[in-house]
Amino acid sequence: MSSLDPVLLAVISNRLDTIVREMENTLLRSGRSAILNMARDFSCALVTGDNRLLATAEGLPVHVIGMEYLAEAMTELHDDVSEGDAFLHNDPYLGNTHPADHTILVPVFFEGRHVFTAAAKAHQADCGNALPTTYMPFARDVYEEGSLVFPAVRIQRDYEDVSDIIRMCRRRIRVPDQWYGDYLAMIGAARIAETRLRELCARYGSELMSRFIEEWFDYSERRMEGAIREMPAGTIIGHGRHDPLDPLPEGIPINVKITIEPEQGTVELDLRDNIDCVDAGINESRACATNNVMTGLFNSIDPDIPHNAGAFRRVRVLLRENCIVGIPRFPHSCSVATTNVGERLVVTTQRAIADAWEGYGLAEGACGIGPAFAVVSGEDWRRGDERYVNQNFLGSQGGPAGPEHDGWITYGNAVTNGLMFRDSVEIDEQKYPIRVRQIRMRTDSEGAGRQRGAPGAIVEFGPKQSTMNAAYVTDGFHNPPRGTRGGGDAAPSVPFRITADGAREPLAPIASVPLAPGELLGHELSGGGGYGDPLERELAKVRADVLARFVSLARARDVYGVVFAGEVLDDTLAVDEDATRRRRDELRAAH
Repeated sequence: MSSLDPVLLAVISNRLDTIVREMENTLLRSGRSAILNMARDFSCALVTGDNRLLATAEGLPVHVIGMEYLAEAMTELHDDVSEGDAFLHNDPYLGNTHPADHTILVPVFFEGRHVFTAAAKAHQADCGNALPTTYMPFARDVYEEGSLVFPAVRIQRDYEDVSDIIRMCRRRIRVPDQWYGDYLAMIGAARIAETRLRELCARYGSELMSRFIEEWFDYSERRMEGAIREMPAGTIIGHGRHDPLDPLPEGIPINVKITIEPEQGTVELDLRDNIDCVDAGINESRACATNNVMTGLFNSIDPDIPHNAGAFRRVRVLLRENCIVGIPRFPHSCSVATTNVGERLVVTTQRAIADAWEGYGLAEGACGIGPAFAVVSGEDWRRGDERYVNQNFLGSQGGPAGPEHDGWITYGNAVTNGLMFRDSVEIDEQKYPIRVRQIRMRTDSEGAGRQRGAPGAIVEFGPKQSTMNAAYVTDGFHNPPRGTRGGGDAAPSVPFRITADGAREPLAPIASVPLAPGELLGHELSGGGGYGDPLERELAKVRADVLARFVSLARARDVYGVVFAGEVLDDTLAVDEDATRRRRDELRAAH
């Protein structure tokens, strides 16, 4: 039990989260690229001096669970870590997620001892890949991928930049000023944490802070243990499948073996029964395989449990080397590790739990990041044909339904759990030579259920004048998000192009396509799967969905069994309860 005053325990834990939020606010407000200051594709965390994850605040799950691996690499590779150092780390074989996630690590010293590591991770639209994109799904190995990889390389000493590393990045990355601006934002965020942590240690002293860390981890472990003890016992196996792509024309099977042991208060997540790494950029890094399956678990029980080393004591993740969702064997590429296969891992885990035990888990949410999240590149005639590279976050994919709630409209994708932002259309059009023709909700794209999945959106955008290239990696076209416990599947994710004369033509789910002026890149984004029988959905909720244009009148009648007296979509719309009762009886009999 805790020997610290519980109020003090809460005060210090919240102070640490406040420090992380100050880091995040620094990145949001001072980052150079739109991917940081609009989409918020970054995360910050605090790790103890002995490399245990301590505080993550609102970090993206795919970024922060496993952040301790990065600090571990820093201390293992450098026996001379000193005050004033900073390290650049993006090596997926040494604990990072994928090469496009650049992480700055700052060791924090107090009274001559390394007590914390401040970590600021920011996604890069261009990380030096062979093509101007974050994602290289068809790269057969890291050499074909082409990214600059820094295995915890010292980038500052005595608070001064190591200019050789800066020059390397500026020479190789296509948008050097954008990268350097983001680098300065990351350094600033980590240095702010360094200052705040020293202030915290000075206020409470080294001994009390050491006691706090151990007792905070113990408290978090008790929270996790308590949640697991309330779950049913058993072993289940979840099966999912990523869409086909070269070199896997049948798709990628995903298997997750989950063992709940309530008496011991532990969970085992076994990913070893999966295919070997493949000669493509879709292999999971160790960090992603771990954080994605754990995200599916946290989604299924109590997401409010602190995500730190204490809670993690109660979870065993079993991986094997040279596995597509395990520990990659060099030089297999992990370029797309943070999205497609990883997202299938999240949703397969949470749906397997929902299928097995009523009241737990979630349906499947939307997976993959198709054209609405494309990395766009080209030359901006407004700035003397200056090159631009940016990843747009214009779309809205549907979140999964749960036992007690509908899916989240602004879910985004499974690995970020709705914590990223959608771009401002106005700012995107000011910063880059693109135009956005439409962003609107996609009617009837939700997975129907007692609790429905969220609908997706429809997005269309293209270049204003010069040719633009767009690279994207769609999933969910062949295997859309599935419902659970009688809930329906969502609509598929569909990429397309609008030609200059207005014709619509299909595009490959994973591609890099040039767009001429007058052409538009389009994306019908998938929704989230439903939870429970749609015929049990409350009538008032169906009415609200129809008025919001999430569900059409025809789908309300044919899937939810709800009949309306009239077709005028305003406040006068009323449910015909007698007709609805008969319609639902008819649908039940038909099944």
